[in-house]
Amino acid sequence: MNKSGPIVIIEDDPDDQEILTEIFKSLDYKNEIIFFFDGNDALEYLLASKEKPFLILSDINMPKLNGLELREKVHNNEELKLKCIPYLFLTTAASQKIVIDAYSRSVQGFFVKPSTYSGLESTIRKIVEYWQQCEAPNPGA
Repeated sequence: MNKSGPIVIIEDDPDDQEILTEIFKSLDYKNEIIFFFDGNDALEYLLASKEKPFLILSDINMPKLNGLELREKVHNNEELKLKCIPYLFLTTAASQKIVIDAYSRSVQGFFVKPSTYSGLESTIRKIVEYWQQCEAPNPGA
């Protein structure tokens, strides 16, 4: 896991992207934040880039390739699997079926976006700080 790598966020709502941008600025993490509006573009980036992202935060409901489909493609790609990139869902709503589907694809976390700015900021802080402390099989890779 590359703790200094970029944080990839797949979010198709421009307003949510703006709020997340503000939150990451206020938390002052040094990681670059890279947004994608859909899963296809994110997958192309992940496959083509030599960069090893620190985290992937993905919405579920997106055009073209939804979050569950993207997770499956990332999980089944041997090259991406070796990068040990934590893949987490950050979405507006969750049913028990979607949560089960996510964890059956070996997602490392599933979070429902809080309805307040401070709640979302707290959630993002907890996610990033947890993964900054976590050890991985390929530290610093």
